[in-house]
Amino acid sequence: MALSYYYIFPFYCFLLIITISTYNSLAKTTFHPKTLFLAVKKDPISLQHISEIQQRTPLVPLKLSIHLAGDSVWVDCEKGYSSSSYKAAHCKSSQCKLASTTLCGDCLVGLVERGPGCNKDACYNTIENPLVQILTRGEIAQDVLTIKSINGPFVGPVATIPNYIFSCAGSYVTQDLGKDVKGTIGFGHQSAVSLPVQLASAFKFTRKFAICLSSSTERNGIIFIGNSPYLFNGGFDASRDLIYTPTITSPYDVVRDKKISEYYITVSSISINGKNVPINKTLLSLEKQGGTSISTGLPYTMLASSIYKAVTEAFVNEMPKEVRSVAPVEPFTTCFNSRDIGMSRLGFNAPEINIGLHKKNMHWTITGANSLVKVNEDVVCLAFVERLSRDWGEAIIIGTYQMQDNLVEFDISRRRIGFSNSLFFRQTMCSNQNYT
Repeated sequence: MALSYYYIFPFYCFLLIITISTYNSLAKTTFHPKTLFLAVKKDPISLQHISEIQQRTPLVPLKLSIHLAGDSVWVDCEKGYSSSSYKAAHCKSSQCKLASTTLCGDCLVGLVERGPGCNKDACYNTIENPLVQILTRGEIAQDVLTIKSINGPFVGPVATIPNYIFSCAGSYVTQDLGKDVKGTIGFGHQSAVSLPVQLASAFKFTRKFAICLSSSTERNGIIFIGNSPYLFNGGFDASRDLIYTPTITSPYDVVRDKKISEYYITVSSISINGKNVPINKTLLSLEKQGGTSISTGLPYTMLASSIYKAVTEAFVNEMPKEVRSVAPVEPFTTCFNSRDIGMSRLGFNAPEINIGLHKKNMHWTITGANSLVKVNEDVVCLAFVERLSRDWGEAIIIGTYQMQDNLVEFDISRRRIGFSNSLFFRQTMCSNQNYT
């Protein structure tokens, strides 16, 4: 999500060197799974989607927030980091080159080194907390990381990377991420040290992952990392339903001196109940400082003001006349009496929203389960928010509520994103699998 940030370090340059052979020398393993996975839980307070990895020696479980555009895994090393297998990456080392950084320095208190996250002759990359818009530097390091694998419809053996490259951060960077959350897991496609790229390099599978976020705070969703199929209970493979659209080349970030790791797609139109919503098409162009990105940092899709007003007006016009509008509930502006709206297997009975993609007649469908949100017993609201200030950045940022109980595949190798549409069409959901 392209927003303004609080910059805590001076301007510096990154050299983007995606060196797969270098990483292979760092992560030696004899077990080569084809697919790995993370269980993902929705935090009821922050609405962030949280996963857990095992890291360090001895292994420690860490709660980390999913950051789709993040360049790396970063964790709080300031409080309680203890590991016999921790190794700081030294300036100009292969780890630093893989992380595309030339920023080096010493971190000392008097003449005593602090330890993890603060070493002499260290190198640093950019880390980010997307919730509070903190962008700062993290010290690059290595340590053991483990992740569960998939064996057909069952959980497979645990996979281990002995020298996983990550970044250390100060405790303040974790603010607002959720209770006991110690950092983020980066899935960015422009970084050689993001989680899917490192795992693909270590285990020789496709640079690809698929996110399936649960709508429930009680039942887990899943992120598949590696090869399909993406199996749900009853043997349904969600990869068979995917419609693909290309990712757009990321814009250049002058601060990081590299391309942004956001995932951008072409949105050509928005229609509601088959009727096109009038939109200024200039706002849909990334080249003209608009465009569309996908974010796990936003709980609800954010629209530029003119698009938001056009969509809300069209949605209200397509609601049945007996559905009463009610006072808005923040952060929403378009709300309805919940007693006037029926339910089906696709969620609330609501006008169908179609997001037109790069080709004519190719669209991603949003049904009532993803377009309306229940805010209390009496009120449901249109689950989109208005971007009140848009000096620069995307006109449409797709948030996690619209992705819930849809499977969204990010195929980094083939530069495309696949949408399944709601799994409710298949009478299943993201929590309906045997892995999490």
